[in-house]
Amino acid sequence: MSTHLHETFEDAMPQVERALADQGFGIITRIDMSATLQDKLGKDFRPYTILGACNPEAAYAALQLEDKVGTMLPCNVIVQQVHKGLVEVAAIDPVASMQAIDNPDLDRAAHEIRDKLATAINMLGG
Repeated sequence: MSTHLHETFEDAMPQVERALADQGFGIITRIDMSATLQDKLGKDFRPYTILGACNPEAAYAALQLEDKVGTMLPCNVIVQQVHKGLVEVAAIDPVASMQAIDNPDLDRAAHEIRDKLATAINMLGG
């Protein structure tokens, strides 16, 4: 699931964080890929951030159902500048990633999280 914003990267980031927060997600990791690639490889890269979004209640419930689900947490959301004035926001599909675990209760939980992520992305204009 993804959407595009006609914004600067700097203006898009707080909008994405607010939309995720409105759906109960906190940001527990933030990876600035452009800074990391510059630091590690000396390479320039467009603004690109990976947000590790976590809905604590849903994460707790999922961990109660399957202790290995932590390998699939948090839900990654990318925010990347496509070109000046256009930013893409995309989120992982937790249903697809959790299909590796055969647990119908976990599948239902993954659908709920996917719905929340989709709502957050749709709030951004998708």
